[in-house]
Amino acid sequence: MGTRAERRRQRRVARFSRPPAPRDWRWVVGGIGRILVSISVLLFAFVGYQLWGTGIATARAQDDLQLAFTQLLDTTPTTAPSTTAPTTTSGDGTPPSTAAPTTTLPLPPPLPFPAPPRGEPLARIEIPAIGVDKIVVEGIRYADLRKGPGHFPETPLPGQYGNAAIAGHRSTYGEPFADVDRLKAGDEIVITAAWGSRYTYVVTEIFFVRPDDYQLVVPTLDPRVASLTLVSCHPRFSTRERIIVRAVVDAERSDPVTLAGTPDAPDLRPLTSTTVPGATETTTPPATTVPTDTSVPTDTSVPTATTAPATTSPPTTPVTTAPPDGGDDGGEGAEVFQSSWFDDPGAYPAVALWGLALTLIAVGATALSRKVMHNWVGLAVGIGPFAVALYFFFVNISRMMPANL
Repeated sequence: MGTRAERRRQRRVARFSRPPAPRDWRWVVGGIGRILVSISVLLFAFVGYQLWGTGIATARAQDDLQLAFTQLLDTTPTTAPSTTAPTTTSGDGTPPSTAAPTTTLPLPPPLPFPAPPRGEPLARIEIPAIGVDKIVVEGIRYADLRKGPGHFPETPLPGQYGNAAIAGHRSTYGEPFADVDRLKAGDEIVITAAWGSRYTYVVTEIFFVRPDDYQLVVPTLDPRVASLTLVSCHPRFSTRERIIVRAVVDAERSDPVTLAGTPDAPDLRPLTSTTVPGATETTTPPATTVPTDTSVPTDTSVPTATTAPATTSPPTTPVTTAPPDGGDDGGEGAEVFQSSWFDDPGAYPAVALWGLALTLIAVGATALSRKVMHNWVGLAVGIGPFAVALYFFFVNISRMMPANL
């Protein structure tokens, strides 16, 4: 008769040796169940990729950007030649016992400072209140924000007059702005530019807008002020709103602010040497101040009837300036700011390609298991290629999602 274990082994039939199941309603329900379970596993894997897998890729990108940024600082001159105050001699011809100290002046960037190519390092952003220390890249498209916070290309650079805008993720790709909602008025945002200048911005307000309110928060509203805007999604894991953090530069703790250098940008520097459009060049003494009504005071160098146009002094009311790209849509920033599902048609072929690769790998692994009559063989051979293909499948699926900034 044999033992009970022997009888069980005799009754057990290998899975691949079983006769095919009848194709009735139970076969249909079982197939649907297996499909739903597979989709559920893939969805859980995708959530894991979004929360942790993207952070791994961003951490590697930040390491590379940190190295490139350090090299930029090492190769960019940041100081002007030393200047020493002139010394005077005493009555007996001997120099005084103490001389004026030698001072080293910061060297501002050229006007305009050329922005780096898309995806390349532009600045370091530090926000001590929430522990942020990241390298900012130029650009805010999907490939740019995978590396870290990105600068809106149509806005001035940090340290220039106007509104410099920076976007960052809150829940994926290293979540650099995860806790940006914890900022409050008075908190500091320190920007170290690629040309070596350092600017300290002070948070003035935090507010929330609709996802399509690009024109209200990113373009320059007052060209007289060097401001900084941080943009991200709100609440976390959602794109229902945008959180906007506005800050202004603290001139006493920052290097000199420069002009954005756009062709139509007003000259906001002190009026020590002013060229009036359509008139001869006139020079006013450094001690002369321009009254609020923009009339140039009468002196020996300026005719009494000459009145400087409004463009020679900062405007008295906020002026909205259009992005350099022009157009009603605001350029690249508006496009990404308002992005939604399936806004990147270029991702479709890649998703289809990697989806096909996943299918072929799964079918091949199953066929191998049937041939050798063991499931573990197909699993062992196929799991590595399947994981690689799944990673790139998820990468391209992410391109079809909202920008989440």
